[in-house]
Amino acid sequence: MPSSSTLQCRLAVIGFGPRGLGALEALLIEAKGKNAEVTIDIFDPFEWPAAGPNFDPDQSPHCILNIPIRALNIDPPDILSDRIKPFDEWSSTSYQPEDYPPRSDLGAYLNARFKALCEAGKRKFTVTTIDTLITGAAQSATGWWIQAGDKQHGPYDEVLLTQGQPQTEPDPQLARWTDFATAQGLPLISAYPANQLIERAGEWAGQTVAIRGLGLSTLDVLRMLTWGLGGRFENGSYIASGKEPHRILPFSLDGFPPAAKPATAEVDAQYDPTPEETRAFTTALKDTLDLEPRDALARLCQALVAPATRILGSLDSTATRRDVEDWLEVECDTPGSQETSVAVDALRSSIEMAHARVPPSIGYAIGQLWRKWQNELRRGVNAVRHKTPTAAALVGFDEGLKRYSYGPPVSAAEELLILIDIGMVSLCTVEDPAVLLTPKGWHLIEGDDGMLASVMVDAVLPSPDLDQVSDPLVRGCVEAGMIHPFAKGLGAHTLPEGQLLDREHTPQGGFSMLGRLALGSVIAADSLHDCFGASTSRWAAGVADRCFRNAPRRQ
Repeated sequence: MPSSSTLQCRLAVIGFGPRGLGALEALLIEAKGKNAEVTIDIFDPFEWPAAGPNFDPDQSPHCILNIPIRALNIDPPDILSDRIKPFDEWSSTSYQPEDYPPRSDLGAYLNARFKALCEAGKRKFTVTTIDTLITGAAQSATGWWIQAGDKQHGPYDEVLLTQGQPQTEPDPQLARWTDFATAQGLPLISAYPANQLIERAGEWAGQTVAIRGLGLSTLDVLRMLTWGLGGRFENGSYIASGKEPHRILPFSLDGFPPAAKPATAEVDAQYDPTPEETRAFTTALKDTLDLEPRDALARLCQALVAPATRILGSLDSTATRRDVEDWLEVECDTPGSQETSVAVDALRSSIEMAHARVPPSIGYAIGQLWRKWQNELRRGVNAVRHKTPTAAALVGFDEGLKRYSYGPPVSAAEELLILIDIGMVSLCTVEDPAVLLTPKGWHLIEGDDGMLASVMVDAVLPSPDLDQVSDPLVRGCVEAGMIHPFAKGLGAHTLPEGQLLDREHTPQGGFSMLGRLALGSVIAADSLHDCFGASTSRWAAGVADRCFRNAPRRQ
């Protein structure tokens, strides 16, 4: 029997992928330190707790991580270290440092790590997983109640939303195309789930497939339409299975493919900032707290100039300090406008830079440096409260640099280039083409070039704009004023520890959100590392302060 000094708390977690796992790991540390017990109900219809759809253990092994093993810093906390090993030691695959493992393998690991957490916390945690979709939430005098259809669950001391990317309304273009495809009986399918895409793609041999988007998801789609259909890449060539589409037409608003990551640890190390440069960047972030948007960006860019200039000079670039300053000034005003190369040339150039066969461009060097400072960026923005316009400006700057800082493995960029060289992928309509809807499909037109696609794949990740979220729980809370946008076009307004603010900017005690849907309140939340970082620790500390201090004691 527990002692009379044991504190109790009841918690609901809605949506349970890697971020939910990270939150509960942080909470177990707090519970063990404060002699507390927590009853946890996890609500998620997905069958693999802690993996989430992005890391579905059953998905195609051709969906790979965007992080090499050498940079995957998500080792289990000390409380789990005797129950589960780090991923590269746990996996049955002997990975090399430069390998980008399948997301399915990591998903299996995360699910196993969740089971290890339940075992390690069995005297502190009582965990129940409930396969249901939550549609509403409300607070009463007894605590928080959540709704699943006509059934209520509660009361809870704390409710945590970690839904990742919930269902959203299609943008006007996609809505129009969906109606068109239904009327004409044409295939229009999302990039995910990957297994569903592969199954449908088996019917597309010899057809022309357009892909809406040119980011990381598009590279996933290309792998599904090649590796996933039995083809393979060998020695710089593609060996077809005969099941592939005849031609693939990716396109996006800017037509600019994401730049490949440095190919090896040695190349990557050339972009490492010095400790002094990192301290200067951290100081600059602190300085942005009291500045207006433009001044804040200028202060941040000031901290980028010296290290970027040093790195470029060490790699034989002819770019001067003034060139770097000019590039950053334009980037602040119009992100991406300086990328003037045609798409295929930009792709070839980024591959050469990734292998260090040519000096990096200014954008490439700054993007890699920015990637190195993601943890500092999160600490400097997520742990404090910036002025809303300033925080929005910092988020916009970070989002713009993702074309460099969130780039794909160089192998994925090289596969795309091979497919372009053999004519299977065409970039002739890659930059914001006009799209005419015809009974035979989507007619893409750019300048004098036109291509007809009979299949459309949507590979555009929805934005975290709260106005577009159609998930019934989030939508209902927004309409009730319980969840309020940080700023127009961004996610929910939260405190640094994750508590949601209502439309009166009042904290909703015990009602919290972590992750991408809080973009604006937080920055750089798309990284797997953020799921196990300081944000979950801050949330757990907040729960401990509210619940473990005030929770009723057992008699």
